[in-house]
Amino acid sequence: MRLKSEIWVKAYVRRSTNDGRQAYVVRHGDDDAGAIYIRINRLDGTSLLYGPAPASLSGLETDRRWIAFFKGAPRPDVEVDGVLEREARTDPDLWIVEIESRDGAHGLDGWLADL
Repeated sequence: MRLKSEIWVKAYVRRSTNDGRQAYVVRHGDDDAGAIYIRINRLDGTSLLYGPAPASLSGLETDRRWIAFFKGAPRPDVEVDGVLEREARTDPDLWIVEIESRDGAHGLDGWLADL
């Protein structure tokens, strides 16, 4: 059984805060099964974006994994905003968590999917 989205988000935000990064829930999605998108705001006009890995990857029935958008490269904030707006139009239950991290630290080590 997979951990509920709300519980995962609360734990991730708390861990990020404990690691010295500001963390915010920008959009509150479905408490039980909403998809979670993580934006790393580098505070220089660019952001990194991580979204749910495809469900076809093994192990995702019980565990959450993320993939990096834009091949893991920072992109202008306006471009990241556009992606998140499109995703929200197709999935109104999604979560958006924003982390402020000038060096791009995301705290997702061990959670990134190998594609």
